[in-house]
Amino acid sequence: MSVQARGVILLVLVTCLWGSTFAVVKTLGELLPPPVLIAWRFLIASVALLPLLLIRWPARTPADRPAAPGAWWQRGSLWRDGAVLGAWLIAGYGTQTIALQTTTANRAAFFTALSVVLVPVWLVFAQRRRMPALLWTALPLAVLGLALLSWEGGTLVTGDVWALACAVTYAGFIVTLERMAHRHAALPFTLMQVLSVTALAWVWALVAAPGSLWPPAGAWAPLLYLGVIATAATTLMQTVGQRTVSAASASLIYALEPVTATLFSFLLIGEQVGLRGALGGLLVVAATVLSQRAGGDPPPEPHAEAPAVQVQ
Repeated sequence: MSVQARGVILLVLVTCLWGSTFAVVKTLGELLPPPVLIAWRFLIASVALLPLLLIRWPARTPADRPAAPGAWWQRGSLWRDGAVLGAWLIAGYGTQTIALQTTTANRAAFFTALSVVLVPVWLVFAQRRRMPALLWTALPLAVLGLALLSWEGGTLVTGDVWALACAVTYAGFIVTLERMAHRHAALPFTLMQVLSVTALAWVWALVAAPGSLWPPAGAWAPLLYLGVIATAATTLMQTVGQRTVSAASASLIYALEPVTATLFSFLLIGEQVGLRGALGGLLVVAATVLSQRAGGDPPPEPHAEAPAVQVQ
């Protein structure tokens, strides 16, 4: 199996795991404030990743010899890039968690899927290219699909707006990750991202909900699933996968997320999608496919392990 094929499989698995989180987060949102939920989720993810890092890299350098040049914990660029991506991540997770307080899990998933359409738009503006005709078709198609989804559940609710904000911030994360993923080893880079989100989330929790920091007993099992499987494992797999899969291709794979989210929402909490919602979801998925055809599929950026390439 080729390296790129393995990357695609990893991203497909990531997407399926993401789909399961909407129902879990919505249920947890009834027990915990959003910043507390995110803080514990990412603290658990950090603890899950640390043993892997200690096994893969020695915890310290012997006292009788200096640390090797370029050791991961000495690289300022690793901390800087991890902090940048951590800021994008907490913006995405924060807006999504708030959205699920007032909108359904499957609607939030389809609204969030707009990030797939926004990635090629983002790339068009970043690279100062003319917007392709197919992209002009994809955007109103996505808007129509989201309108049908909103119509099914009544008027547009606050949670839908937060879900749209999540789409914007996560599109920024996907594009930024493609640019940075090849600069660092996957495991320490993943840990830096997760630690950044953890720190930011705990500051948010201490300010916004200082009296609700300890989860009730019924919240621990879902939190462990979110932290270990749906955060630590998926962030690591995404970082590894996007080393060989471009942002455009990755975002197309991520279009599967609302489909898996709808399935898990039905199985776990009994949410159903009516005819208008199904049509709206279909239009959103169609828009994501069109947007990828319009945005093209440029090859991934050079990777750090390629000896002929110097990455600054």
